[in-house]
Amino acid sequence: MSLQLPSLTRRTLLTSAATGALLAGASSTTAQASRLPATIALPNGIRPEGITSGPGATFYVGSLSDGRIVTGSLRTGSVRTLLPGATGRSIRGLFHDPRTGLVWAVGNVGTVGHVWAVDDRTGAVVSDTVIPGAVFLNDLVVTRRAVYVTDSQVDRLTVVPLGRGGRPLGAAAAFVPLGGVWPAGDGVNINANGIRDLPGGSLVLNNSRVGGLWEVDPTTGVARRIPVSGGPGIVSGDGLERRGATLWNVRGSGPNQVAVMRLACGADGWRATWVSAVTAPTLDVPSTATYAVGALWAVNARFGVPSSDTATYSISRLPTR
Repeated sequence: MSLQLPSLTRRTLLTSAATGALLAGASSTTAQASRLPATIALPNGIRPEGITSGPGATFYVGSLSDGRIVTGSLRTGSVRTLLPGATGRSIRGLFHDPRTGLVWAVGNVGTVGHVWAVDDRTGAVVSDTVIPGAVFLNDLVVTRRAVYVTDSQVDRLTVVPLGRGGRPLGAAAAFVPLGGVWPAGDGVNINANGIRDLPGGSLVLNNSRVGGLWEVDPTTGVARRIPVSGGPGIVSGDGLERRGATLWNVRGSGPNQVAVMRLACGADGWRATWVSAVTAPTLDVPSTATYAVGALWAVNARFGVPSSDTATYSISRLPTR
């Protein structure tokens, strides 16, 4: 399939509007966050991986064990099933699109990769895109015109086109190979993982195998390394989350830490400054995080825990900086 994607130029990245958009969304509401639950219990045995949020205090968590999606309130800690589980289905990344009220999810049914769009009120599957040749669909971001998905064992972006207002078109996916200075994977270890968009049209990816942050042109797949100044640097990474000028990298600096960075756009593209590493006593191998109601919320995947199909799981509230 031939897919026309928005063009990206360096001039676009250097507009003051891009940096202004980052700064405008960077305010923190710590007083509000301090009144929220420190942890939210998830169903036993769910084996969570992805988390997303919206509108308001509503959250969504996907299951590796049976592909269910649960939803609830970050204010009250309530949890209910939105999408029931199914034999052989596994869900990793999630992303809520406020334009459509759709929760986009990526994962597998058996060995076949899928990108699903699920109604955030009814749990109905509105769209199901089968991804040929997918190996390990992992994380995703929804932009104005497309859904971009990382495949952690194939060096490419999977692209699902969107119609007006972000509605699914039902069209086949397209693929953008990762190039430039992107560190090619070995087909075994986890490579590309977290993904988010940046003002101006580019994407930011992390790399679980070699660490670091990467700016990627979504049209060509050409990647450049984003320099990170200060701190220990990004040595690993699972999920990414961005709000305004703040970028969070889950497990970017340690097994139970989230690295906090400040983004800025310079003459040669995006750069990041290390701010801190945040954690909580309840963090237990977090996988992904979402920003909502003035706090950062990380889902505890507890990879490697004994009896994972009956173990306890939770969401932890973290400081934002």
